[in-house]
Amino acid sequence: MGVMPSTTDLRQRIAAARLRTDELFALVRPDSLFERPVPERHRLNFYIGHVEAFDWNMICTCELGPKPFHAEFDRLFAFGIDPDSNSLPSDQPADWPSLQETAAYCRRVRETVDSVLDDVPGDIVQTCIEHRLMHAETLCYLLHNLAPELLLGEPASAAAVAAERGEVPQQWIHIPFGEARLGRERGSGFGWDNEFGTCTERLEEYWVRKHKVTNAEYLAFVEEGGPQPHYWRQAGRSWLLRSMFGEIPLPLDWPVYVTHSQAVAFADHAGASLPSEAQWDRAAYGSGDPTRRFPWGNSRASNGSANLDFRGWDPCSVLATPASDSAFGVSQLVGNGWEWTCDKLRPFPGFEEYDFYPGYSSAFFDDEHYVLKGGSQRTALQLARRSFRNWFRRDYPYVYSAFRLVRQG
Repeated sequence: MGVMPSTTDLRQRIAAARLRTDELFALVRPDSLFERPVPERHRLNFYIGHVEAFDWNMICTCELGPKPFHAEFDRLFAFGIDPDSNSLPSDQPADWPSLQETAAYCRRVRETVDSVLDDVPGDIVQTCIEHRLMHAETLCYLLHNLAPELLLGEPASAAAVAAERGEVPQQWIHIPFGEARLGRERGSGFGWDNEFGTCTERLEEYWVRKHKVTNAEYLAFVEEGGPQPHYWRQAGRSWLLRSMFGEIPLPLDWPVYVTHSQAVAFADHAGASLPSEAQWDRAAYGSGDPTRRFPWGNSRASNGSANLDFRGWDPCSVLATPASDSAFGVSQLVGNGWEWTCDKLRPFPGFEEYDFYPGYSSAFFDDEHYVLKGGSQRTALQLARRSFRNWFRRDYPYVYSAFRLVRQG
């Protein structure tokens, strides 16, 4: 059985998660908080209210006594947008409450939530914490797409661009015939509904690339006519990468961030494919305990080995962390960029929705969303667990999403 965190621990964790989102909003000039840096998403001010309204609406399901004090805002800030470039939002800044009204709502929500938090079921508190941490990553790529002059300068925590570490060998690692164990048993700790239910898949032998596909490899593909990644720009004969706080010369040994469609196009061109969710899991964990959190256990991720848990604002070299960080020596399966799989998001056997959050996953079992695994530099440590599943549409270009190749034996 999973160990339930104490109320003190949960209070500390929700405070830390709030600090993450507060710090991100503080990077934006106040007069720019009504910008929409990503056309498919809400304006930035929505997310200020959303992370608080979500907590309020979750806790109101517990019938603890607090009554709605601003039902209109509870509804207005309740739901985000499933990114779809075919149906872009058309609201205007004037359609939204002022920043002062939103801030007053958020303050009162926090005060009320904190007053009853000790009586809220632990799984609901953890839902609120992880929801906020997921939005901390979403906010990072939203700000990444905001005009740099609308940010209040580069924070002191922004890491300098590391020197390149040289050419990355295109090495393939053999994964022998065996099993992948997907999903989790209920009672094994907190998770989202799509993580539960289990299945075992027997896999024929295959080969997987030791490293994520790099900017250098993808650049050769672009120069042959392949599609250009969202964060790239050509300047004369040079290529620039839009890093979090400005453009830099394209770092050739960083992982390339691309859409699912672009990753598939590259894989086809290379005579390979993207891994299935089961192939990715077996390469990372072998046939081991499905509750194991990281390929190497918990220590190396937590001590800073992986480019994870808000360690930096940008990727790093695919050679920057140890190569033997998985069951078979595959590098950086966790951190430095989510990894696309070829699988669409579907439930595991025995899937059940949460009563307190229906539709969290089932609304996306539509054959339009593909599973990503692993995590990026802006992914919270606790979200990098083995069973966690991320997903996006195939042509959504803003996510910190990398990929690696597989081929059959």
